[in-house]
Amino acid sequence: MATTSGKPGIFAIRDVRSLISETAEEGQGLKKSVGVVQLTAMGVGAIIGTGIFVVIGKGAGIAGPAVILSFVLAAVACAFSALSYAELASSIPVSGSAYTYTYATLGEIVAWIIGWDLILEYGVSVAGIAVGWGGNLNAFLDAAFGYQLPDAIAKSPSEGGVFNLPAVFIVLAITLLLVRGVTESARANLVMVVIKLAVLIFFLVVAFANFGTGNFKPFAPDGVDGVTAAAAIIFFAYIGFDAVSTGSEEAKKPGRDLPIAILASLGICTLFYVLTAVGAIGIATPDQMKGSDAPLAAALDQGAGISWAAGILALGAVVAITSVVLVIFYGQTRIFFAMCRDGLMPRRLATVNQRYGTPARLTIGLGVLIAILAALVPLGTIVELVNIGTLFAFVLVNIGVIILRRTRPEMPRPYRVPWSPVLPIIGVLFALYLMSDLPWETWMRFGVWLVLGIVIYVLYGYRNSRLRTEPQSTPAWAKDPDSDKDPEENQP
Repeated sequence: MATTSGKPGIFAIRDVRSLISETAEEGQGLKKSVGVVQLTAMGVGAIIGTGIFVVIGKGAGIAGPAVILSFVLAAVACAFSALSYAELASSIPVSGSAYTYTYATLGEIVAWIIGWDLILEYGVSVAGIAVGWGGNLNAFLDAAFGYQLPDAIAKSPSEGGVFNLPAVFIVLAITLLLVRGVTESARANLVMVVIKLAVLIFFLVVAFANFGTGNFKPFAPDGVDGVTAAAAIIFFAYIGFDAVSTGSEEAKKPGRDLPIAILASLGICTLFYVLTAVGAIGIATPDQMKGSDAPLAAALDQGAGISWAAGILALGAVVAITSVVLVIFYGQTRIFFAMCRDGLMPRRLATVNQRYGTPARLTIGLGVLIAILAALVPLGTIVELVNIGTLFAFVLVNIGVIILRRTRPEMPRPYRVPWSPVLPIIGVLFALYLMSDLPWETWMRFGVWLVLGIVIYVLYGYRNSRLRTEPQSTPAWAKDPDSDKDPEENQP
C-alpha cells in the first residue's frame, strides 16, 4: 500500500503488489495445492446442481422448446463476465474474488460493499442449497426405497417440522471436510463431479434413444420475449463459475490455471445444459416438465415411460447438490478470510491452521451459523438475494478490468480480456439488464442488508483496516513462485 501523508479515505485503493505480498505472511498464507483439473472441477461442481435438475422445467414452461436458445443466451451473458474474472484472477492471485479485485480498483468502501454483499450471497445460497439437498434426499429415499424422513426432522418449524436435520448434517459434514484441507475437498468434489456428469450422460443416452421431434412444434410459442424471459431465470443455473476465482491463492499456477478453469467450467456446463435441454424436449412436452420439481425424472417417467430411472436421477441430484454446497461454502470462507486479513473483519479469524493449511476457526464458525439458518429458517424468497448479489458482483468485476487497464497498464496479465473495454462493457450491460427484471422486494432487502453493512464498516472496518493501522511503503513487485519455473506465464 502506498505511503500517505494523512489517513487514507474511504476510497483508498490497495496496491496489487501489497495484496500479493501479504499472502506470504506467516500464519496467514494459504497452501498452494490445487491444479487446473481440480479448479475446473470446482467450477463444474458449483454450476451443475439444482439449475439443470430443477430450473429447466421452469424455463421450458416459459419459452417452450425454445428453452434451448435460452440456455445459450444465458451462457453468452455469463461469458462476458467470465472473461473479466479470468483476467483479474490471473493478475491478482489472492483470496477474495470480486472483493479483492474491487479493493485494488474502486477503493475500500466499494470493496466492503461487495464483500458484504458476497457474504450474504454465499451464506444464504449455502443454507438454501442445503435445504434443497434435504428435499432431494427424501425424493431419492422415496424413489429407491419407498421411505421418507418424518416432517419433524426434515422441515423447518414454519413448514410443520421441528428442524431440518438433513440440511444441518450436510452443512456440518462439508464444514469438517473444508477444515481438513483444500486438497481433500477438491478431490471429494472431483469424485462428485464425475458422478453427476455420469448421471447426466445416462439421461442423454436414454433420451436420445427415445428421441422424437414432435415436441419441438411450436418451437417458440411466445417468441423472443419468451426466450429472454426464460434466460433471465436460467441465467442463475450458470452461477458458480465465479467461485473458482476464490481459490486464486491456493492455485499452483494461478496465471495459467485460473483462466483455463473459469472458461472451461463454463464451456463444459453450457454443453451439458444445451444437450440436456434438447434431449428433454425430445422425449417430453414442456407442460410435462414445468409442473415437476424433478423435471428430468418427469421427462423420463411421463415422456419416455421409464419410471425406474427416477431413482438414478434423484441420486444424481443429491450428489450434484452436495458438490454445490462444498464449492459455494468454500468460496464464502475465502472471501471472509480475505476481509479478515485486511482488517475489515476481526483479524484473528484469518489465522491459518498450521496442520491443515486452512482457516479452520473461521470455517467452523461460519458452518455453525449456516447450519442453524438451514435448520430453522424457510428461505423462500430471500434466496432471490443470491441473484442480485451475484449480478452486482459481475458489474463491479467488469468495471474493475477497465479501470485496471488504465491505472495499472504495466501490471503482468497472464490472461487478457480481448477487445477491452468493449467486452467488459457488454458484461456490465447484460448484468444490469437481468437485475432490472428482479422484483422490487428483492431490491429493498438488498438495500437493507447494504445499510447494515455500511454501519458495521463505519463502526469497525474503517478504524481497523490495515490501510490505517499499518501505513507503509509499497513493496517491490511480489513474484509468483511459479514465475521462476516458467517466466512467460506472468508476461502480459
